[in-house]
Amino acid sequence: DDEEEEQEQLQIYGTDNLIVIAKTEDEIPQLEVYVYDEKSENIYVHHDFLLPSLPLCLEWLDFPPASSSSSSRRRQQGQGPSSTGNFIAVGTFEPEIEIWSLDTVDGLFPDAILGRPDKTKQLLQQQQQQEEEDMENGSSSKKKKKKKKKKQAKKEVNPNYHVDAVLALSWNRSYRNLLASASADTTVKLWDLSRDLTASGDESGGAIRSFQVHRDKVQAIQWNIMDPSVLLTGSYDRTVKTFDSRAPDGSVGAMLGADVEAVRWDPWDPHCFFVSLENGYVLNFDARTLSSDPARSSSTRFTLFAHDGAVSALDVNPHIPGCLVTGGTDKLVKIWNVNETGGKRDVSLVTSRDLDVGKVFTAAWSPDDALTIAAGGSKGKLQIWDVGANAGARKTLATKLKNASVALREKTGDGVVGVASDDEDDEEEEEDV
Repeated sequence: DDEEEEQEQLQIYGTDNLIVIAKTEDEIPQLEVYVYDEKSENIYVHHDFLLPSLPLCLEWLDFPPASSSSSSRRRQQGQGPSSTGNFIAVGTFEPEIEIWSLDTVDGLFPDAILGRPDKTKQLLQQQQQQEEEDMENGSSSKKKKKKKKKKQAKKEVNPNYHVDAVLALSWNRSYRNLLASASADTTVKLWDLSRDLTASGDESGGAIRSFQVHRDKVQAIQWNIMDPSVLLTGSYDRTVKTFDSRAPDGSVGAMLGADVEAVRWDPWDPHCFFVSLENGYVLNFDARTLSSDPARSSSTRFTLFAHDGAVSALDVNPHIPGCLVTGGTDKLVKIWNVNETGGKRDVSLVTSRDLDVGKVFTAAWSPDDALTIAAGGSKGKLQIWDVGANAGARKTLATKLKNASVALREKTGDGVVGVASDDEDDEEEEEDV
């Protein structure tokens, strides 16, 4: 009965949404995989992974790395490589990128590491040894990883792997074997996940390309979904740049007034993108108007003062055009409506809310629901916000929702769903008593 109940709790249904977050709790860095059932407005932690270092960025992908443990097992069993999977790439304060299988519960090791080929090979050997020990013992135990604490002198840039923290990741949905990474070592790296990442030598393993288009830490990166060879990057050198990964010398960009926090291509226009800044502004550019010399003045399509403080979260709605979400260190999450008539653009605030996540670090639109947002922040909490529960937002966006053939289901409540903290659970128990 206990086993059946445990299996039922682990079961994921087609109507469930999976949300992956990275957090540090009691100085223990970890990934948590949440299941969100929209119909019942229920959210809970399904399983988690312990990380060796403080996490900085995440990127979901469905391409199985060639050197992953799952790929190795399939080869040993005489099976061909799997064409799809369910993986999360993690960037941390360490220079390596870890790729974890989200379909594995209580995993001790990532499926692959992007970085120095010798470290990747060592990881796989450790993982195989651990799996053999677990099979012999008939059990699997999760061990706490110790956070690495070491000071290193600044290393020289290496074309094959990063030598400093990985600050941003972007998976190419058209060329599914490609993953781009941005680092504090000032470089952007391009990784081919179909290659053997454990091989040594110049022709194998490591990154397939290294781009140095910035002079300082590269904070943000994203592939253009409608022009999949083109990358967009933002840096602490206060520039934003876009370039074709096949010809990076032809990059164009703009000089900005503050450090870059986030960048996003407009999924409704292949030439335009958004960039959020540390000084509270969000800018919109047309890449066709930018110069190869960022120092030259570049005009924006529009400028928005979004938050009192850094705009650390930015996302563009993939379901309806001209709808943005921003989040800032002022602890607010805001929804914006962009209308364009006669060549003029009007940007208005739809609604804003303090979701009780602290300083907002991330906010993203759901890939399935037009007005659902997941947000997280300095309190280490995840909150789901159904903006459609707000009557004013429904009214403001009604025309766009209708044109996009999006139907909203009637809901009760304030539209916010989260996981109660231990303190909140204790308070509820005391009230019940």
